[in-house]
Amino acid sequence: MEMYSNNMQGWSFFFYLCMCGAICESLHYSVPEEKKTGSLVANVLRDLKVDVKGLSARRARLVSEGTKPYFQLDPHSGDVILQDRIDREALCGQKDPCFLLSELVLENPLRVHRMEVEIEDVNDNSPQFFKKEFLFEIPEQTPINTRFPLESAEDSDRGENAVQNYTLSPNDHFRLNEQSHNDGTKFAELVLEKQLDHEKETRLFLILSAVDGGIPKRTGTAQIIIEVLDSNDNVPHFDKSEYKVKLMENSQPGSPVAQMEATDRDFGSNAEITYSFSQVPDNIQRIFNLNKYTGELTVAENIDYEINQNYAINIKATDGGGLSAYCKVIVEVEDRNDNAPEVTLTSLTSPLPEDSPPDTVVALFRVTDRDSGDNGRTACTTEANLPFVLKSSGNNYYQLVTQQPLDRERASEYNITITATDRGSPRLSSSRIFNIQISDINDNAPVFEKSLYDMQLWENNIPGLLIGLVHAKDPDMAQNARVTYSLLPGKVSGQPVSSYVSINSETGNLYAIRSLDYEQIKNFQVSVRAVDSGSPPLSSEVKVQVVIVDENDNAPFILYPLQNGTSPSNDLVPRGAEAGYLVTKVVAVDRDSGQNSWLSYELLKATEPGLFSVGAQNGEVKTMRPINQRDAFRQKLIIGVRDNGHPPQSTSATLSILLVDGFSDPYMKMVDIPKDEVAVEEDRSLTLYLVICLAAISFIFLVSVTVFIAITIQKRRKFMDMSTLNFPGGPNFQENCGDTCAGTLSRAYNYEVCLAGGSLSSEFKFLRPLFPVFSVEPAQNQGNSRISSASQDVPSHQEENQLINQVTL
Repeated sequence: MEMYSNNMQGWSFFFYLCMCGAICESLHYSVPEEKKTGSLVANVLRDLKVDVKGLSARRARLVSEGTKPYFQLDPHSGDVILQDRIDREALCGQKDPCFLLSELVLENPLRVHRMEVEIEDVNDNSPQFFKKEFLFEIPEQTPINTRFPLESAEDSDRGENAVQNYTLSPNDHFRLNEQSHNDGTKFAELVLEKQLDHEKETRLFLILSAVDGGIPKRTGTAQIIIEVLDSNDNVPHFDKSEYKVKLMENSQPGSPVAQMEATDRDFGSNAEITYSFSQVPDNIQRIFNLNKYTGELTVAENIDYEINQNYAINIKATDGGGLSAYCKVIVEVEDRNDNAPEVTLTSLTSPLPEDSPPDTVVALFRVTDRDSGDNGRTACTTEANLPFVLKSSGNNYYQLVTQQPLDRERASEYNITITATDRGSPRLSSSRIFNIQISDINDNAPVFEKSLYDMQLWENNIPGLLIGLVHAKDPDMAQNARVTYSLLPGKVSGQPVSSYVSINSETGNLYAIRSLDYEQIKNFQVSVRAVDSGSPPLSSEVKVQVVIVDENDNAPFILYPLQNGTSPSNDLVPRGAEAGYLVTKVVAVDRDSGQNSWLSYELLKATEPGLFSVGAQNGEVKTMRPINQRDAFRQKLIIGVRDNGHPPQSTSATLSILLVDGFSDPYMKMVDIPKDEVAVEEDRSLTLYLVICLAAISFIFLVSVTVFIAITIQKRRKFMDMSTLNFPGGPNFQENCGDTCAGTLSRAYNYEVCLAGGSLSSEFKFLRPLFPVFSVEPAQNQGNSRISSASQDVPSHQEENQLINQVTL
């Protein structure tokens, strides 16, 4: 009862955590009983899918469902350590399998794992008989082959470790016969093979051994004492050999079960009958009480239908002479609806593709109820308005299948509550939530945020400048939602669009490839395609309109009067003109647009300030006052033209105005301009140019003459030095010199000329780019050779050209 209460408290705590939102999962381990304290049971890191650091950070702890904690969690390693020795038989008795339940709690976030540790049986218990000595009082007249049931030995172990066979010590009167109960347990009977004789042997001593099947095998023994009685020829007799009764589970202790009655036809002490259990396990003797004298069977402990549905109890009635009779009581336990249905998940498909067809099996689960009859019959329901439906598969199995198309973009997951209800009275129910994730397929094309993008770009932009951003969203996920951008082929002003703009395939940023001029192109349009990475890929397109914004990058251009570097035309104004007389109009244009092309005019400079004015908006030049005879004949005006840009651009125009007395034809051709004024102006300009030219020519001539004289003197000195050194001369010299040195000149002079002719073409070749060199030409006729000298007149124009060509070479 205490263990059951502890288990119920553990289950209550477990379900409370689940109802509070913690995720409950089960961990299953096993450990043999009798293992040493401190032994490793399991490591939970792998099952929890956390590391040691995460285990400590989340304050992992182990909460035992029982009163005594058998396990301890090491938060630094994840090891579950055995804290105390476990005796399976003391913990679970004959219950198989035997589990110890604990909760493994993790915080931040809260997560509870149910840990079930199965205690495995080891052969640590020897078979034991209920008594060490069994006394049989057998009359000597007992017939041969009479059977005497023996008390079964109990072994707390299970399976092969339990009792497997019995043996009897050798004797002359009895043999051992082994039998099996319906549940597979074995028991032994003594069979009389030889008639007993009280006069020969009043007492026999036999050794009964029970052997289990463990390794190594264990044996339990008991001594059988046979008291040979004198004649008692009647044995007790039950009115029924088998009693069948029904007992409601959870009956209160003390409730009657059955009443047995045995009679004996003997008299005296041989007729006095006592009742006792025969070959009844300890657990049954704990549950039921038998009155020794009346034979009434009552309830001793709580009876649970889910633990055992029926009991077979052997009752022995013994008279005073030692004779016994046997009967069996069959107790059938009737069920009460004390267990709620349980939902056990067999398989779950999650994530589930959103294109799953109808009738796709999502989950397979089984509903069980430990109760029986209507108490164990269950029905399953789920929430309404879901794209799923429940279908029964038989044997308490149910399928959760799709009944409508799924759309991950509308619902990415479903938490489906399955409610199982039994048909008992009162009805009990339980619920379980299945979380189904919906996986994505590429069923949505990218969608641009705008149907048309309008972007602006200032002219004269830097190449690589960001124009703008296009962005498309894809409601799919992962690769299906990864969007890349590209430009569609097209033409802009007859050139590929890729030569104007580029796009970042990842971000959708549009960049200008080149610097654009508003005066050449004012706008253009490109098409952008967005493609996702699904299979097959889906795409969409959008138009991008790029408008070039004008900058004030052009200065005003004067159309009239024409400013082409030639002599400006003269505008004639009669000297009789009054104030407000329209003289001329300055016409200018600006290639820019908008306010960058709004022009304004102003008078920057005038020969007679206050005589003329310029219209700020129209560029008209008018007189501000009447013209008088004191005003100069030639008036020069500088008109400034400025646009309205930021910063403003400006230019200027020069106007020449002549104040005349009339407009006759000869004057229009070149009217009687006062010759003295014109002559003076022309003489001044011509004189300045002539003075500059004359000074330059004179300077060059003086420098050339000076260098030439210096070179000549240097060569003469060199010649004199060589004459001093007895340089070869005489008749041979004239022959060596050849025709070049022939003539009527002196030998010394001829030598100098010959030497100079060679030197000028070799030693002073580096001076040719700076100074003219006068070459010595060979004589045409012998005796008529002439040599040019530095003292001759300046060469003619043709000779100068020849000299320049020589210098250039």
